[in-house]
Amino acid sequence: MQINFSKYQGTGNDFILLYNIDGKYNDIGEDEVKFLCDRKFGIGSDGLIILNKSAAHDFYMDFSNPDGSSSFCGNGARCAVKFAGDNGLFSSHNVSFEAIDGVHSAELCGSDVRLEMAAVDLPETISLEAIDAIPFKDGFFMDTGSPHLILNVDSLKELDTENLINIGRQIRYSKTYEEIGINVNMVFEHALNELSIATYERGVENETLSCGTGATACALIHAAKELNHNGVIRVKTKGGLLQVSYESNGKSKFTKVHLIGPAKFIYEGTIEI
Repeated sequence: MQINFSKYQGTGNDFILLYNIDGKYNDIGEDEVKFLCDRKFGIGSDGLIILNKSAAHDFYMDFSNPDGSSSFCGNGARCAVKFAGDNGLFSSHNVSFEAIDGVHSAELCGSDVRLEMAAVDLPETISLEAIDAIPFKDGFFMDTGSPHLILNVDSLKELDTENLINIGRQIRYSKTYEEIGINVNMVFEHALNELSIATYERGVENETLSCGTGATACALIHAAKELNHNGVIRVKTKGGLLQVSYESNGKSKFTKVHLIGPAKFIYEGTIEI
């Protein structure tokens, strides 16, 4: 089968996108996902996004990690919105679409996409004492469409790739998370409204230059710690700047959460599978 694909990136998080409104690629399975995302033998990406037809919304976003597993992806969703707009799937700047975690709305704002994320519970504190050889006794957990563990660090040097991968893999493949997986984020707090983060992603099983659901989790956990009930937090990833806006009643949930950042077309092509 010949695949017509496009590549997009959002702050260095890169994705393969397939237009499947006509059902042409319905037979693509886990093996094909792994091949297409492979950076040596396939196209190479942090995930595969297939835009399918939706009965009630502009499209359905089917996202797969490079290992074939499914989850929601914030940066991928922003790229999917830009891709859908480039292919004429909606006529205004506003769009609604379905994903694995429910319905999302989004807005094209020039080169940026403003994506509404799902409401999310306040963070949990997680003990890490059972995991040997890591310098953290606890962390914070939040599920923003994908499960994230957040670790606060004291210096930017601790966001170094080698350090992140070493600690991220030890946690990811510990007895606690080996089966279900976990995304591990290290966070350095610059100020009340500005963070730098580095993310080890399950499914990719490596560092990614950016992670939308991770940036959202880091920002909301920071807001919860500072007891801020609304605002905008700047999140510096290694691939670029994201912003997270939010509201909270301080008791149970964050609502009106938006992930804001660029989504850019890279190139298009064909490949035989």
